[in-house]
Parts: sequence; C-alpha cells; structure tokens
Amino acid sequence: MSDVFKALSDPTRREVLRMLKSGPKSAGELAKAFPVSRPTMSAHFNALRAAGLVSTEKAGKSVIYHLNVSVLEEALLGFAGAFGLGSRPAPDASSERKE
Repeated sequence: MSDVFKALSDPTRREVLRMLKSGPKSAGELAKAFPVSRPTMSAHFNALRAAGLVSTEKAGKSVIYHLNVSVLEEALLGFAGAFGLGSRPAPDASSERKE
C-alpha cells in the first residue's frame, strides 16, 4: 500500500493515471503532455509500474501503458479500513433526533 501512496504523491503521476482512465496510451503520447525530459517521465512511469498502478505491453517500438484500477481500489479500501472508515452502516434517518 505504501508504494501506491508514494506513487500517488506526485502530481505528474496522478495526471498520468487520469489520462489513462480513458484508455491505454503510449509512453510517447503520455510524455508529450508534460514539460519534462524523457528520463524524468521514465522515472515517473517506473514508479507507477513498481506500485502496480499501471501495466505495460510492447507494441513494436512503443510501450503502451494500461491503468490497473483494481490496485488503486484495493489500496484505498485498505487505507479506509485501517482507520475504520466505511465499516459502520450509515445512520438511519428515522433514528435521528428531531428538535
């Protein structure tokens, strides 16, 4: 879980994940959206891959990135569960006090 949150701590990596929400994209396509060097983007991609947030496939000379939503969901649910969030049922409207 800590690798996921470390990866999510960077705004560039969060934006890459947002871009991948609409479907797989090549490394070049993703890199064009950011005013940073290719080695810097490569480091971002490596962090996302290490956290399991993205997977890759080779397509000729291109690397295609895919979003792994299940890893993100699992980390968020685990985090919420660690603090007891979401484990209590929602309050029943009829049991609220009326003043």
